[in-house]
Amino acid sequence: MEPRLILINLLIKLGVAAAVSSSLVRSKEFKSLLFREERTFRQKVFLVLWLGLPIVIGVLIRISQTSFQASDLSFETAMLLGVIGGRWAGSLGGALMSAPSLLHGEWAALPFHVLSGFLAGQLRTMAADKDDIWSFSPFIDQSIFRLIRRNLPRPRLFDWQIMFFTTIVGLRFVQTELARYFPRSIYSIESPDNLWVFGLIYAATVAAIGIEIKVFNSVRIQIKLEEQERLLLHARMEALQNQINPHFLFNTLNSISSLVRFDPDTARDMIFKLATILRRLLNSSEAFAPLREEFEFIDNYLDIEVVRFGREKLRVVKELDPASLDVVVPSMLLQPLIENSIKHGLAPKIEGGSIYLRSRVTNSRLIIEVEDDGVGMGSAQLDESSSWSGMGIGMANISERLQVLYGDIARMTIDSHQGKGTLVRIRLPLFEPDSSVPEGFYAERSSTRR
Repeated sequence: MEPRLILINLLIKLGVAAAVSSSLVRSKEFKSLLFREERTFRQKVFLVLWLGLPIVIGVLIRISQTSFQASDLSFETAMLLGVIGGRWAGSLGGALMSAPSLLHGEWAALPFHVLSGFLAGQLRTMAADKDDIWSFSPFIDQSIFRLIRRNLPRPRLFDWQIMFFTTIVGLRFVQTELARYFPRSIYSIESPDNLWVFGLIYAATVAAIGIEIKVFNSVRIQIKLEEQERLLLHARMEALQNQINPHFLFNTLNSISSLVRFDPDTARDMIFKLATILRRLLNSSEAFAPLREEFEFIDNYLDIEVVRFGREKLRVVKELDPASLDVVVPSMLLQPLIENSIKHGLAPKIEGGSIYLRSRVTNSRLIIEVEDDGVGMGSAQLDESSSWSGMGIGMANISERLQVLYGDIARMTIDSHQGKGTLVRIRLPLFEPDSSVPEGFYAERSSTRR
């Protein structure tokens, strides 16, 4: 083959390697198989099929179209399967991809590719840090520099990256010798008359493996970053949720303490209701709950507040759409809203007032309203509460939790008029109760925010 055609085939070969790897990582099933430290034999077989079958098609194209030899990546993929999946995956993949070549009369392809996959898998077991596998680079000079720098304070001659590079080059040399002494026994692009082209053939082999590993590693890093961000958001949300519990407990105990002296029976009943509330808080670690459970939780809290203020001064009116009660919402969502209405809206009002709880489903959104006919707020107070910090810890906490969980999908607004009352409205997306929190929910919300 002419040197010019060889170079064209080498460039196309690198493109095929990048295209195949980039296409495969779009599949969730493939990524779940690829990014595992340990795999069952069944999972290894599926990994071999995912990576090997496209290469089998490439081998068939190479056999049927002799002018297009760049589609055969059998050797490179056998090495890749071995170093990622282990000895069994590498050997099985080498056998699978050699089947068309064997039927075509290339008898040396099967033992060579099986051996290549096995040796690559053996190298995987020798890697002290599995991240070395994913950080493999075809630029060997960087590995040599790292080896020298690492050996300056404490000599350690073994470097996995250099060992893997040497194994690729060594096996590629064996392939060259097989093609030279046993023509038609194995497929190999060769140019013995031009040293520069000869060197580029070896470089393209290393680069093809390096490109596929780099593509996989970039997706792996992205998944790790999303997972870390999801865990960070989850921890932040839990911290915000935990802020509510002591705050709620403190205010409830104050309510009960006012009853102990003059009405111990009622205080005892309120303590029982508080115990029911705390039992739910302690037994539930879920971030979400059906709206029905939230209203049941609120009933106990309101019973305490009604006793504290008096039934003639605190009235509760519910207007709940039955279709809305099964919608999943963040847990402990309503209590801070109602507490805020009582504390800032009705408590300063001598004659008391009413709290209206409403819920409905409109345009694929859950609408929750907590309204009071208390003292309300003027424009100056509304400006101060625009960041929700002016409304107290509970309201600011709810606002931040909604931002963490939903990003810009959820909204909480306030409408208040001095002397007439305050209306807090929350708009949330719908989630079915049997799905609870969808997998990857925090990562999806964070990507929405970006």
